[in-house]
Amino acid sequence: MATRTVLAIDLGADTGRVMAVHFDGQRLTADELHRFQNIPVLAGGTLYWDILRLFGDMQAGIRKAHKPDALGLDTWGVDFAFLDRAGHLLGNPVHYRDRRNDGAMDYVHAIVPRQEIFARTGIQIMQINSLYQMATLIRDQDPTLDNAAAFLMLPDLLYYWLTGVKINEFTDTTTSQCYDPHTGTWAFELLERIGIPTRLFGDIVEPGQVLGKYEGIPAVVAAHHDTASAVVAVPTRTPHFAYISSGTWSLLGLELPHPVINDAVLEANITNEGGYGGTYRFLKNIAGMWLIQESRRQWQREGQEYSYDTLTKMAAEAAPFVSLIHGDDPRFLAPGEMPNRIRQFCKDTGQPVPESVGEVARCIFQSLALKYRIVLRQEMALTQQPVEALHIVGGGSLNTLLCQMTADATGIPVLAGPVEATALGNAIAQLIALGDLKSVEEGRALVRESFPLSVYEPRDTAAWDAVEERFRALM
Repeated sequence: MATRTVLAIDLGADTGRVMAVHFDGQRLTADELHRFQNIPVLAGGTLYWDILRLFGDMQAGIRKAHKPDALGLDTWGVDFAFLDRAGHLLGNPVHYRDRRNDGAMDYVHAIVPRQEIFARTGIQIMQINSLYQMATLIRDQDPTLDNAAAFLMLPDLLYYWLTGVKINEFTDTTTSQCYDPHTGTWAFELLERIGIPTRLFGDIVEPGQVLGKYEGIPAVVAAHHDTASAVVAVPTRTPHFAYISSGTWSLLGLELPHPVINDAVLEANITNEGGYGGTYRFLKNIAGMWLIQESRRQWQREGQEYSYDTLTKMAAEAAPFVSLIHGDDPRFLAPGEMPNRIRQFCKDTGQPVPESVGEVARCIFQSLALKYRIVLRQEMALTQQPVEALHIVGGGSLNTLLCQMTADATGIPVLAGPVEATALGNAIAQLIALGDLKSVEEGRALVRESFPLSVYEPRDTAAWDAVEERFRALM
C-alpha cells in the first residue's frame, strides 16, 4: 500500500505538538512538525488559556505538512467554552487551576450531595471538573450563561474552528461530570438542579468518524481527550494490564467494558471516563509531573537551569524516603513557588525539610511512586481485575528513576513507552476511520512492532512496604 500520513494534533497542559504519523502497511513512524508551549495568561486576577494562540500554532503545524490524508486532535479534559447564537466565542476559556473554583464543591454539594453526583455520573470528585466550574458562574452571577447558545469542550471548540462543525465528542464529554453513563446522554436533571441551562448541550458523538474538513483535509473525530487517545496506543499483549499516561497529570487506570459505580469507588474517589470504542477508563487523576515541572520553572526564575535528566540524576543521588508529600493536596494545585510549598508541607507534617534541589526532586518522585502503588491496588481490589503488566506511556516514560521506582513500589513489571502515545493513539483512530486498520488491537500490535519499550522488573518492594503507612498518614 502507499504510505498514509495523518496529522495528530496533541495539546497538553504544558506543551502542544503537531505530529505527522506515517503508516507504510507494516510499521508506524512519527515526525514532529511543530512543538509549542502552552502558557496560560493571568489577566484581571483570572487565569486563562491562550486559546487563540494555541489555535494559531495548530494551523502553523498543519501548514508544515505535505498533503496529509487526514488530521485529528486531542487536548486535556474538563475545560470548556461557550458560543453565542452567531457561533462566536464568549470569553476566553478559564484555566482549571484558576482560583474561581475554590469553594465550588461546597456550593454544589449544598444543592446536590456528592454521593448523588457520583451515582449519576461516576466521575471522580474534583473541583476542576466542568460541573463545578460551570456552577461558579451561577454562584457568582456571571452573565456568560445568559448569552450562551452552545457548550463545547476545548477540543470540540478547536474542531469547530477547523471545520465549522459543532460536536460534543464522547471521551472528552465524560470528563465534564455532566454526562450520565446510565442513559448515555447528558445528566440533564443534575444540570437543571444546579441551574445550568440544558439548552447549551448538543448531541454526543462517538470518536472514529469524519464529520468535517479543514482546507480539504478530512478531519477525523479522534478520541478528543488526550488520555483516551493515549490508551488506544498502549502496546499491551495481555488484556490484564494497567496504564499510566504520564504527563502533567498521571492518569492511572484499567480499561473496562463498562463503568463501575458504587460507594466503594466513591470512597476511593476513582473515576469512570469514556474510552474509544465504548470502553471505560477506570482511573484516578494524580498530580503527576506537575510538581517537578513547576519546581523546575521556579528554579529557572531563580536563575538555576536544570534539564529533566539532570533533575532525575540529582534525585537518584539523594537519600531515599527521608521526606514524603501527598502531591494531590490542594496546596499544590496552583502554579508558583512549588519547592517552598513542598518544604512547608514537610515542615507542617513533622518531617525533615528537603533543602537541596536533588532532595526536593527525590521527594516528588518517590511520593508519586507510592501514590501509584496505593491507587493501583485500590483499582485491582475494586474491579477484581488482575494486572500482569503496568504500561507507562507519555513523557514520564523517559524518567528511568521514576519507572524503576514504580516497578519496585507496585511489585509489577513496568513497560515504558512510547513517549508519543497520545499522538499515536490519535493517529490509530484516524487510520481506523480511513479503513487502513481494522481495530484498536491491530493498532496496539502495530505500536509494539514500531517502537521499542523499556522493561523495569521489580527489585526491592520490601523497602516500599516499610514506608507505605507513613505515606498513607499524609493522605
